[in-house]
Amino acid sequence: MPKRALILVEGNNIRTGPLYVKAARRLGLHPITLSADPSQYDYLGAEGIEAIRVDTGNFDALIHECSRLRATYDVAGITGAREAFYATVGKLCRYFELPGPNPASIERCCDKVAQRQLLAEAGVPIPAYRLALDVTDVESSAAEIGLPVILKPAVGNGSVGVRLCRNADELAEHANYLLGGKHIWRSSPRILVEEFAQGLLYEADIMGNEVIGICTSDFGPLPHFLVHECIYPAPLTDDEHKRIIDVSLGCLRALGLGWGPTCIEFRWTKRGPVVIEVNPRLAAGIGPQLVQLAYGVDLITEHIKLVTGKEWNLRRRHLQTAAARILTPDRDGVLDWIDTDKRAAAISGLIEVKFYVEPKTPIIRKGDYRDRIGHVIAASPSRAETKAILQRAVDLIDWSITPFPTVTELEGSVANSDRD
Repeated sequence: MPKRALILVEGNNIRTGPLYVKAARRLGLHPITLSADPSQYDYLGAEGIEAIRVDTGNFDALIHECSRLRATYDVAGITGAREAFYATVGKLCRYFELPGPNPASIERCCDKVAQRQLLAEAGVPIPAYRLALDVTDVESSAAEIGLPVILKPAVGNGSVGVRLCRNADELAEHANYLLGGKHIWRSSPRILVEEFAQGLLYEADIMGNEVIGICTSDFGPLPHFLVHECIYPAPLTDDEHKRIIDVSLGCLRALGLGWGPTCIEFRWTKRGPVVIEVNPRLAAGIGPQLVQLAYGVDLITEHIKLVTGKEWNLRRRHLQTAAARILTPDRDGVLDWIDTDKRAAAISGLIEVKFYVEPKTPIIRKGDYRDRIGHVIAASPSRAETKAILQRAVDLIDWSITPFPTVTELEGSVANSDRD
C-alpha cells in the first residue's frame, strides 16, 4: 500500500513550516515540500524531509510534479504555510479534487484594495483608504484622508513596505521608496493610502466559521508596525468579545471565506472594532503555538485534518494565559554574541527562548518581520503571572551588536592602511 503523503507548497523557516511537518508525521502522513529553492528552509535537512525543487510560480509545473508524486504516493492533501502561495494551493486542490480553500476568495482577500472594497460594500467597519499609482496620487489621497496616514503595498504581508507617515516629508520619502525601485513588488506597483486607525490592537484566530481565540498585541516603535508582544486571551468584556466575533463573521461572509484558517487584525477605535486586515491563513510565526498553549487547540494539526478530509476537533481543552515577547535589535551591525542566562531555564512557566540568528550575523533592520531575531514564550493560569514570567526571562537575555563602521571610519582605516 502506498504511503499517504501531504504535499506542502513552499515552507516557512520561523515557526509554521516545521510545525506542519511535525504535525503531518504525528498524523501518519509523509510530508513532501515543493519549493523553488528547498535549501532556504533549514528544517528540511535537519528533519530529513523529502523536498523537491520545482518552480512554484509555474502552475503547470506544480501539476506535473503532483501528478508524478501520485504515481508513487497516496496524496491525501495539499496545503502550504505561506500566503503568497495559498491561492495556488486552492487551485491545485480543485484540480486534483482534494479538499481546499476557494482560490478566487483567497486571491481577492490577498489584494488589499479588493479586500477593502468588499468589506466596505458589506458594511464592515474599515479605515478610510485610497488607491495610489504614483507619488501625486499618494499626496492627493493623503490630503483627502488627512495626515497621519499609512502607506502599504496593495499586495504583501509581514509589514513589508508598511509605514506610518506623519508629515509631508515622511509621505514623500516613503512613496519614493516604494515606487523608486527599492521595494520588491509581487505585482504591479499599487499603494494603499490608509487612515491611521488608533486604538488597541486585537487579532482573531479562526478555523472555518469558529473564532478559536482573540489576542491583544502591541507594536514596537513607530513608524513601523512590528509586533513587540502578544497575549492570549485578550482581556475583553462580554460585549467587546461579541462585537469582535460579529465583525469577524461579517468579514468571512463578505470575502467568501469560512473554509480553513483565517486571522483578522482589528484596532479598537471610537467606532469599536475596525478591521485592519483579513489574512486567509493561519497567523504567521508563533501565533498557532500561543493558541495551543492558551486554549489547547492545535490549529495546524486540525488544518491538516481538514485538508486531508478528516474530521477536526476545535474543542477547547483548557484556558490559561499565553504570551510572547518578540526580540528585535536596536541597531544595525554585526551580532557579536548572544547570552541566555542559565537561570532562565529554571523559571516556572517559561515555555521557550529561541533565537533565529547566529553570532557574526550582519543585522540590517528593515522595519518588518525580518527584523525579528528571536522570541520568548511563557504561560500560566493568570495574565499578571504570565507577564511577570515573560519579563523575568527577558531580563536574563542579552546580546551585543557592533555597529557597522561609518564612512568616516572607513576612510580613516584606508588612510592608515596607505601610510602603513
